[in-house]
Formats: sequence, C-alpha cells, structure tokens
Amino acid sequence: MEYSNEMMESPLEKIDPEINKLIAGELERQRTHIELIASENFVPRAIMEAQGSILTNKYAEGYPHKKYYGGCKYVEEIEEIAIGRAKSLFGAEHANVQPHSGTTANQGAYFAVMKPGDTMLAMKLDQGGHLSHGHPLNFTGKIYNIVSYGVDRDSETIDYGEVARIARESRPKVIVAGASAYTRAIDFARFREIADETGAILITDMAHIAGLVAGGAHGNPTPHSHFVTSTTHKSLRGPRGAFILCTNEYAAELDRTVFPGIQGGPFVHVIAAKALCFKLAATPEFREYASRVVKNTAELARALKERGFRLVSGGTDNHMMLVDLRAKKITGKAAERVLEDAGITANKNAIPFDPEKPMVTSGLRLGAAAVTSRGMGEEEMRVIAEGIDEALSAPEDAAVIKRVRARMAELSSAFPLYGTL
Repeated sequence: MEYSNEMMESPLEKIDPEINKLIAGELERQRTHIELIASENFVPRAIMEAQGSILTNKYAEGYPHKKYYGGCKYVEEIEEIAIGRAKSLFGAEHANVQPHSGTTANQGAYFAVMKPGDTMLAMKLDQGGHLSHGHPLNFTGKIYNIVSYGVDRDSETIDYGEVARIARESRPKVIVAGASAYTRAIDFARFREIADETGAILITDMAHIAGLVAGGAHGNPTPHSHFVTSTTHKSLRGPRGAFILCTNEYAAELDRTVFPGIQGGPFVHVIAAKALCFKLAATPEFREYASRVVKNTAELARALKERGFRLVSGGTDNHMMLVDLRAKKITGKAAERVLEDAGITANKNAIPFDPEKPMVTSGLRLGAAAVTSRGMGEEEMRVIAEGIDEALSAPEDAAVIKRVRARMAELSSAFPLYGTL
C-alpha cells in the first residue's frame, strides 16, 4: 500500500527524472529560442491547467446526455459549454468538439458526406495544401479520387477561375478550401459559388487561420461553408485538438461519424481546455492579439524583403509567409538547421513549383503567432529579420551563428515565458 501511495502521489521529478529532465530542456528551449513555426504557439497557463487536470481520468463515450458511462455529470456540462462557445465564436449552427486532431476533424467531415471512390477537389500539397487534402499516403489519397487545384505560376495565388474550370470538369462531391502553407486571404464566398455551381459540398479547413478568424483579422468561412474544420492549437492559441462546425442539415450525420464512426472516448480534459480557448478568443484582448499577429507578420515580411529575400506571392495577408531561398543559395533543409543553431526555430517548406525534393525544399515557412503571444511587436520583427539574414548569409561561420544566437537569447529574455514553471 505504501508503494502504491508513493506512485500515486510522487511528482514526476522523483518518479522519472529522465523524462523530467527532457521536459525541462524543452521548456528552456522554448524560453530562449525565437519561435517562428507558423503552426505553433504558446498557450496561456490556464489552458495547460485545464488540459493537465483530473479530467484526464474520465471516460465519456457518446455525447452530452447520451453517454455510455456513468459519472459524466460534470464532463457533460463542460462539453456543452465548449460546444456553445464554439458556435458563438464562429457563428455556426452546430459544433462537434471531440476530434483529437486536424486530420481526424477532416476525416469526420469527409466521412459524413463522402463514400470511397468519390471525387475530392483540394489544393495541391506542393503548393500549399495539407496531407489530409489528398496525399497518396494519407487515407484521403487511398480511398478518394483526388483532383487538385494550385496557384497561378506568375502571381502564386489561387486562380479562382481555374478552380471553377476544374470543378466543372471533375464534378467533385467535395471541394476543400483552406491550406497549410498559403499566405494570402482566401475568398470563401467565391469557393461557395463554385461549389453551388457544380453541386459540391464545401468543406473549409481553417486550422491555420482560426485565431485570425475569431479575432476578426481574416474573413470567416462559416457562413459560406457546409463544414468548417479546425485545430485549436495554432493561431487560436489553445490546446492540441480540433473541432468541426457544420450546418444543421449535416449535424446528426457528423456526430454519428465522429462517434462511433472514427473515434471512441473523447479527451474531456482537452475539451475543457478547448472551452477555455473559445472563451479567451471571444475577448477584446484576443482581437487585439489577432490584429498584432497580422501586423507583425507583415513587418517581418517587409524587413526580410528589404534584405533581399523573395517571398512567395510577394508577401502575406495572414500569420505566415513563405520565403524562397534559391537566391540565397541555400536549401530549406539547410536553412532550418542553421537557424536552429542560431536560436531561431523555423521549418523547411516547399514553395510552389519547387525543384527540390519534399524533404529538402527551396523554402522556409515563417509565422508570427508565437512571438506575438510573447508580447513582441514590429520593432522585434526587424531584429529577428536581421538575425535571419545574418545567419543565412554566413551559414558556415560559427562566430556569426554564435553572435546571432546570443542576440536571440537576449531578445527572448526581454519577453519572459512561463516564468514559474
């Protein structure tokens, strides 16, 4: 009994010092590095509290008031609050807050209206689309007939006339709007016109821009879409998880598809954190945050262009940019490594019509959501751009990399992160 009590009550540091040390190392990395990965953010402490709460102990298969387990009084209330807040935040008729990830959210929406062999029209993966929009190794590429649209070679933006032409030709069951690496505002109303003209169902994946949508810094796809899928952990600044919005017409089928169709028990501790995420995203402070993200991203883009970097499509309307590195004579893979050594975290990314392999790439994807969460502004974006330029202009010079790393650590220390964890 003493052994059992010790296991139940002892802190991580005592029970597993190896894992505890690695977590501490990750905390230090986050504190000292400049985080520019567009799909990452820093969550408020209260969201970590909710996600790490005793709710992790509870099983709750089913939906509120239709659970397959006893003892669900409190978690049902939590789920109902999360659903209501999601609907209110995005102006939706129905919300399902149970999906564990963006890909499973997409899977839930697809399975609700598509059968194997149906045609899906979505953005090409090498021009901005996501794996769950039709990659041949993803479930979408295995069970659906994938037809793709991309960007115009000259403008590097979506050609809606071309999307309409492809839709008329392929007559897809579903059209997917949204992307993983597209830096311009998306015209959701135009996508709905194309869907209506061709008899398709419009599913919008707003995983990247959900925070901007909630904060009024990007157009809302909900009024134009049959389904909207999203994660909560990118620009929305919530826990790792996802949700699906839809019109009432598809509500019952969607819920049956998520459970018992593709998932079992929901993560009620994460749903509690989602509920808090939706509450925070409805505040005036979050609207200011979303506005600052867009301003900071635009300033980082401008500062990089001043230093000779070419940006895909010439710039950005949202929280991210794609940097074409070919003129700098360095690949995305190499640049990612160099910047990591210099205290700047970014990710390699293909650019449209990229001549390099997917694991090498000619570009970098950069985003300002995380640094904005730390309180950084446009002045700091100029300092970061200078550091990126210095490091990538002398990738083999250890002294330069060390100097940039020290400057980035100094900048980070001026904007403390999770000071008492």
